[in-house]
Amino acid sequence: MATGRDSSAGISARERALPGLLHKVEPLAARKFVIAVRRLADDITYGLDGSRYLGSGIDYVQSRLYQAGDPIKSIDWRVTARSTKVHVKEYEAQRRIPAWFLIDTSASMVVASIARSKYELGLHIAGGLAMACLDRTSPVGVIGCGQRDVRIEPSLAKDQVLQWLLRLRRYSFQESTRLSRRVAELRPTLTGRSIVIVLSDLHEPGAVHALALLAQRHEVAVVQLQDPAELGLRGGGFLRAAEAESGHDFVGSGKRGFFDQGRIEGELRRGGVDHMLVRTDQPFVHRLRHFFRSRGLGRGAR
Repeated sequence: MATGRDSSAGISARERALPGLLHKVEPLAARKFVIAVRRLADDITYGLDGSRYLGSGIDYVQSRLYQAGDPIKSIDWRVTARSTKVHVKEYEAQRRIPAWFLIDTSASMVVASIARSKYELGLHIAGGLAMACLDRTSPVGVIGCGQRDVRIEPSLAKDQVLQWLLRLRRYSFQESTRLSRRVAELRPTLTGRSIVIVLSDLHEPGAVHALALLAQRHEVAVVQLQDPAELGLRGGGFLRAAEAESGHDFVGSGKRGFFDQGRIEGELRRGGVDHMLVRTDQPFVHRLRHFFRSRGLGRGAR
């Protein structure tokens, strides 16, 4: 059963008030989505045993002298050969570290220049990573970072994860972002070390700073979604546009991107936040797998 402020049993009044919401998800499309998420989880976890972002395991701590009653199968033969005295290996079980998924549900994630939006891809990736965490007995929680009040406390219930994944397939073209606010609300509630995985286009000013503060005590990784149109519109010249969430008008050049990506990446790096950029028009599974493996995911998270 889902816990927290959100429930999969119905649609909240706040959600019903948001215009542009899809009223239902076709059962066939839902089954295809779940199958795609499960396949992505399998692809991500291939060769990723021991990731701190993907669950718990057993870590080697040290070797010590053999004592009467120690199991023979725990003998450290290499250390024994070097020291000429029998040593055994000691292991320590990892604590189950909760994984929080912060999913940007705002309007800028939904607007797309190609068939696949940032929101669709972000939800797909969140589902794959969440299922991978559950496969390695890491509790999964989720927070929606838009106007909808979605917060599910970490749980090992796979049905609960599927419920909020299907629930979040509903979206609005007029929903503003609350990423900074949700991060600020989450930070004081984390009593122990946690993993926080953010899926967003990072269009909200102040979001990067809020994530850097969170990274001071927790493992924070950002999967930033990017539409190819955000890199610039070739031949577009100067144009006037409106920001999807705030409606704020601005003038830009089609030859340049509309956001300072270098500044965003620099601030995340200085804040100790792991960052991966995923474009909606390019393959990502291999890079996503490498992203988590290359950071030694699984060691030191105590």
